[in-house]
Amino acid sequence: MPVQGRIRSGRSRAERRASLLAGYRPLPGVCDEFIDENGNVRPHWEPFLSGWCALSPSELNQRFGLADRHVRDTGVSYRVHGDIDERDPGVGERAWPLSHVPLVIPEAEWQAIAAGVTQRAELLSTLLDDIYGPGELIAEGLLPAAVVTGSPDYLRPMHGIAGGGTLQLYAADLGRGPDGRWWVLQDRTQAPSGAGYALENRLALARAFPDMFRNMNIERLAAFFQGFRAGLVSSSKRVEPRIALLTPGPLNESYFEQAYLARYLGFLLVEGGDLLMREGRVHVRTIAGLKRADVIWRRIDGDFADPLELNSRSALGVAGLVEAARQGQVRIANGLGSGVVEARALMGFLPALARKLLGQDLILPNIATWWCGQPQERQTVLDRLGEMTIAPAFRGGGNGTDASQVVAGELPEAERAALRERIEAHGMDYVGQEVVRLSTMPVFQNGRLEPHPMTLRVFAAATPDGWKVMPGGFCRISDEPDARAVSMRNGVRSSDVWVTSNEPVAQVTLLPAPDRISIRRVTGTLPSRAADNLFWLGRYLERGEAILRLVRALLGRLIDPDPAPGRNDTVRQLAGMLVAWGAAPTGQERRAPAAQAYAALYSLDDYGSAAASLREARRTASGIRERLSVDAWRLFGDLQRQLDPEDGRKPSEGEAYEIADRALKSLAAFSGLGQENMVRGNGWRFLDIGRRLERGIATCRFARQFADSNASSDSLDALLDLTDSQITYRSRYLLGASLQPVLDLVMLDPYNPRSVAFQVERLDAEIAALPTLADDGMLEAPRRLVLRLAADCRTMEASRLDRTSILLFEQLLMGLSGAIADRYFLQNSGPEGSRMTSIA
Repeated sequence: MPVQGRIRSGRSRAERRASLLAGYRPLPGVCDEFIDENGNVRPHWEPFLSGWCALSPSELNQRFGLADRHVRDTGVSYRVHGDIDERDPGVGERAWPLSHVPLVIPEAEWQAIAAGVTQRAELLSTLLDDIYGPGELIAEGLLPAAVVTGSPDYLRPMHGIAGGGTLQLYAADLGRGPDGRWWVLQDRTQAPSGAGYALENRLALARAFPDMFRNMNIERLAAFFQGFRAGLVSSSKRVEPRIALLTPGPLNESYFEQAYLARYLGFLLVEGGDLLMREGRVHVRTIAGLKRADVIWRRIDGDFADPLELNSRSALGVAGLVEAARQGQVRIANGLGSGVVEARALMGFLPALARKLLGQDLILPNIATWWCGQPQERQTVLDRLGEMTIAPAFRGGGNGTDASQVVAGELPEAERAALRERIEAHGMDYVGQEVVRLSTMPVFQNGRLEPHPMTLRVFAAATPDGWKVMPGGFCRISDEPDARAVSMRNGVRSSDVWVTSNEPVAQVTLLPAPDRISIRRVTGTLPSRAADNLFWLGRYLERGEAILRLVRALLGRLIDPDPAPGRNDTVRQLAGMLVAWGAAPTGQERRAPAAQAYAALYSLDDYGSAAASLREARRTASGIRERLSVDAWRLFGDLQRQLDPEDGRKPSEGEAYEIADRALKSLAAFSGLGQENMVRGNGWRFLDIGRRLERGIATCRFARQFADSNASSDSLDALLDLTDSQITYRSRYLLGASLQPVLDLVMLDPYNPRSVAFQVERLDAEIAALPTLADDGMLEAPRRLVLRLAADCRTMEASRLDRTSILLFEQLLMGLSGAIADRYFLQNSGPEGSRMTSIA
């Protein structure tokens, strides 16, 4: 580059640096991660800042766009507790609030953090062994019994069970205090969340800044997940165990993460209803019978895991799970009782317990905590009430205004007095803690960097080689300038954590060494619930397509400037079908056909509309999120946007026609993904079976409506339009639409991919490939029914088809749907449930 060019480039970088740092002022009395006490950028941040300054504002925005598109296209989302609509899991889902600035931590400092987190994981693991084992710490007076037994997370039935509270994954929420030291704000031992979001943050920012990621030698995360998976495998008695991730379901706050981790780690994502206790072992209900579950990584609270011995109101757990653990037939991670050591009441005792159990002082200290269940500590809290944060001692503790952390000094005088009275009366339910001012880190906002308070969640996993700490973590950043605690609620964003190394970092993959891979061509176990959801996903998508075809056919006739004879009758028939199918309001058949078409496109109040059908498809898909690709979720987003009228504006008939046409193209793209990208395993089969059944039923209904003995040529043309068979018909017959050729094409022609006969042939092939419960040579009900349908299609003649015979085809298809559900989705409700076999 010429000298003059280098000068201009250097000047522009300096100008961008000045612009980014303009007005960046650390908060008074707070440590800042980016700027030191002298106002200089900390050395380990300089490579990052230089990399940003090398990019023009437009280039920087393009990089941000790459990260944001990754988040949007992969559907990264979360929920806030209580923000739920059971009818539509998409309602209440919030896009992941990614911050584009990572938290940068140098290697030397990270080693101290990792050592402290490892020590703490060892301490809590040892403490759990004693709590659910000999109980020596309580007997010796080192730990008050009420700190353990007063916690709702202490599960008495787990006492004496090997691994009752064992830790497999631990997380610590850290904050840096004004003195520059890292402090532990909260221990996470129940079912720590955030590891999957940390991985997504990494993927997003690595995509946006790949050059900086390489040049700064950022530590990789894959080795941590590799170690965690190896730890779960080694905890089982079998060489190739079946590992299941137990989720509360799609309405859980972090369901996206659970589905993502199940797919990433190759685990089976299950809900409580997918599991069954049989002969002392836990099994997964699958389409091939019961399959043993060796390891369960739970993401539900421990007391909800077994309604038989723990919380009888739970609908999330598995009856008999505690007994299976008691007999050593299943490994549960984390142990069901592990949440007891999350209690804030315990934090004040941990320094002494560390010296007792480990012979060491804590590397990472707690924030100072006083449990008010002790007279002296309670009095200390009451004497200094205005200086402290008051919080529940145990999960679910406190009430009213103090059900979560409150800064007592900021409460009105009357509320503070009431809080004092509650502490005096029920001291064991409360702790007092020092008010912690969190450190700040930079956030890009308003075209420059600004300081915002943050916390850091760090993860440790038990592996065959000991505890392994994730070299990074889950950083949460508050939009409030004076945050005392940060959780994923409004006004909070998240970012990646970059741990820099002095040397190039090794590339790590989750794939095993090639010589250790056993080649297989079968995807694996398919739980009955997943098969059920895939089946109905196919049906809802096809149902939405049928409605869109009806809408397009209706609007096409309304805007046609050259109407054919019988057009008005056809329009009335099309509009009537929309009403009959629940896609348009009932009792309003006299409304203008265009208004009915509009309702059939957009209305969520009418259960059969295109928008409602596709909402149901998305709700169903959310239950099998781990089995769908990023492209599939992108298409769901496209469909949702297409069927969401802008500003409530009613489109013209021509615009509505185009909207229906574009939505049909998106559905065709989804179908293409399934046909070209999905492995032909049992999951694909159930998706295809659902589509074939729904398409066959819809075609029968179209034929009954538009192909009676008095059908006009325009009605027959409508039938050809609805079954996408116009081109095929015109290429075979030079004359206009005629009843018997049309019926043969849409009902009986096995070469027409839209005909009923073609759907039946595909159903026959897919059902024949599904597993059977018993090898006795007997045909199961779905196979018997589909063979009858296939025989009827092959032997029927078009001249004999009328409304009655077409209705019989439709009823047989609906009967086949019920038989499939009884056999594969409701295995314990019928006689075939008793034939289920347990396969180890």
